[in-house]
Amino acid sequence: MLPLISLLLSITTVYLVKQQFQTVLIDIPNDRSSHTQPTPRGGGLGFIVAFAATSLIYAYQAQITPDTLWWWSVLLPLAIIGICDDRWSLPSKWRYLVQLITASIAVWHFTPFPQPWLAPLGTSGEILAIVFTIIGMTAIVNFYNFMDGLDGLVGGVATIQIAFLAFYTHQPILWLLAAAIAGFLVWNWAPAKIFMGDAGSTFLGAVVAIALLNQPTHTAHNWTAFVITLPLLADAVYTLTRRLIQRENIFQAHRSHLYQRLQQSGLAHSTVASIYVGVTMAIALAVLSYDDLGAIGSVVAIVVLMGCGEVYINRSINEACS
Repeated sequence: MLPLISLLLSITTVYLVKQQFQTVLIDIPNDRSSHTQPTPRGGGLGFIVAFAATSLIYAYQAQITPDTLWWWSVLLPLAIIGICDDRWSLPSKWRYLVQLITASIAVWHFTPFPQPWLAPLGTSGEILAIVFTIIGMTAIVNFYNFMDGLDGLVGGVATIQIAFLAFYTHQPILWLLAAAIAGFLVWNWAPAKIFMGDAGSTFLGAVVAIALLNQPTHTAHNWTAFVITLPLLADAVYTLTRRLIQRENIFQAHRSHLYQRLQQSGLAHSTVASIYVGVTMAIALAVLSYDDLGAIGSVVAIVVLMGCGEVYINRSINEACS
């Protein structure tokens, strides 16, 4: 019942946000944009509100209120700074400071992500594991933000990822968020009526990171679950590496992510988003069916698919030039 309430509440709340912000938070197209029409942003607030309401009800019913409040001690500051950034375009240093603080809270409560190769270093290894986990969590938060550039892409992929994590890592509260994001997609699928904004994308990145930390200490299981993030993270890391090799300024805004280049090559927003959602679903099914072997196969498949994407993009460019 609660997932249905979360879905319907999200649909309604996103609509109200759209009506309220359509003259305040407007994303005006520029030379880096993938959209052509002015579109309101801040729709992430809708699924955040829906998840907040239903998660607290669930926490009370399941008697897990303290643990849920720890979740919100991380998520709420990120949501607030994201909304402020959507409204006033805050300096990146303030956003990253909040991300570092909240990531530190998450690691302190949920423990660092398992990195067994650091164990032989003793206390130094434990400190490094904490530092790497904090940096990794802030990276995930920002990568989800970077990948939010096409109608329905991050929302569609995150719905599958969070539903997978709810089942695979035995965290039923996440079903409520998956339902809430599905409600947001009613308004965000191409052609989008509203964007999720920084508040929504950073929130989703943080939820995925926390879900990966909030597991029993079983190293293989944690890393197997991590594979579900690859459709978004692999694109982000590949693009960052590619720009470094080409000696581009990695802190400058750009349109060179693989998903953006696929759209620029002629594919529709919905087609590119559907590809990423389909790949995410395939990874989820592979891991659920074959566990570690499915995860390894998924990593190989991601590399192959990214290579195929590059071939397709280069072929499209050559055809356009000929």
